[in-house]
Amino acid sequence: MLGAVQDFSLTMQHIRNTIGVLATGGTIAGTAGSAAEEADYWAGTVAVDQLVTTLPAPPPALLVLEQVAQIDSKDADGAFWLHLAARCRHWLDQSEITGLVIPHGTDTLEETAYFLSRVLPTTKPVVLTCAMRLASAHAPDGPRNLLDAIHLATDPHATGVLAVCAGDVHSAFNVQKVHTSRLNAFASGDAGPLAQFSDRRLIWQRNCPSALIQQPLFALEKIASAVQLPRVEIVMNHAGATGLVVRALVQTGVHGLVAAGTGNGTLSRALEAALIDAQAAGVRVMRASRCALGDVRPSAGDPFEPSLGLSAVKARIALMLDLLG
Repeated sequence: MLGAVQDFSLTMQHIRNTIGVLATGGTIAGTAGSAAEEADYWAGTVAVDQLVTTLPAPPPALLVLEQVAQIDSKDADGAFWLHLAARCRHWLDQSEITGLVIPHGTDTLEETAYFLSRVLPTTKPVVLTCAMRLASAHAPDGPRNLLDAIHLATDPHATGVLAVCAGDVHSAFNVQKVHTSRLNAFASGDAGPLAQFSDRRLIWQRNCPSALIQQPLFALEKIASAVQLPRVEIVMNHAGATGLVVRALVQTGVHGLVAAGTGNGTLSRALEAALIDAQAAGVRVMRASRCALGDVRPSAGDPFEPSLGLSAVKARIALMLDLLG
C-alpha cells in the first residue's frame, strides 16, 4: 500500500506529527497456521494497513503507510538496503513528514539500522522496530513495539536512526541482537540504551549520537547509482583456523574481508598470514572481534584497519561503503 493515510479518527487539533510507516516484513508481520505455532511460520505476511490496526492505543500522529517489502530479514541484502534507503529519502524529503517508523525483522535489524545511519543525511527520527512473537501469536509483542516506535518518532529529543524493542531505545551504532528468543532480545553493549519506556513515558538516559547523523558518509544519490554494493565477507577466528576460507574468497574476487577475531581482534598465525596475503592482492581487510562487548582499537604495527567499536556485521557495512566511495 503506497501512501495510504490512517488517522484513527483522532481530532486533528491533537495531531502535530505525520509519521511514515515503511513496512518491510519480518516476524512482526508474520503468521503461522495457528496461534500456538511459533517455530514454523511465514514472515511478512501481514500488510502494513492491517499491522497498524493492531496498535493497543491510538497513535500520537497521522500515519502514512507504505509496504516497502515483505521479507524475512535474514534474506536482507544490498538491493533491499538500497531500495529501503531510497524510499526513506523520498519520505524524509516531504516537509510534512516529521519522522519514519520501519517495522523490520529482528535478525538483521542492527545491520539495516547502521546502513541507514550512514546514508541518510537527516536529523528527522528514523525508528526501526520489530517483534519476537508472531502477529498471529496469542500475545504478540509487535503492536506494543510499533506504538512505542511511533511515540519515539514524535519525541522532540529523538533524532537520526534509532531502534526500539521491548521498551528499550538503542542507537544504530550500538544496537545488537543478543538473544535468540526472549522478548527483550536487543542491547547496546557497554553504552547501554539511549532511553526506556516506563509506564508509557519515555525516559532518556543519554543524548542521541550526532556524528553520523550530521555527516553521513555518502549522499544517497552516489550509492543508488551503483549497480551493486562491493562484495565484503566476514571470516571468524577460532581454534584451528587455517585461512583456507580467506584464500578461497580471494580467488572468487571478494573486494573486502572483515576478520571477526578472538578477544581484542586476535587472529591465528595461519589466518593472519592469509589475510596479509589477501591485502597484498588488493583486498581491503578490517579487524573486528567476535566478542559481544568491547572495542578493537589500533595498535603499533597492526597490518589491518581496526573496527573501532563496530561489530563484525557493522564493520562489513562500513567497509562496503568505503569501497564504494
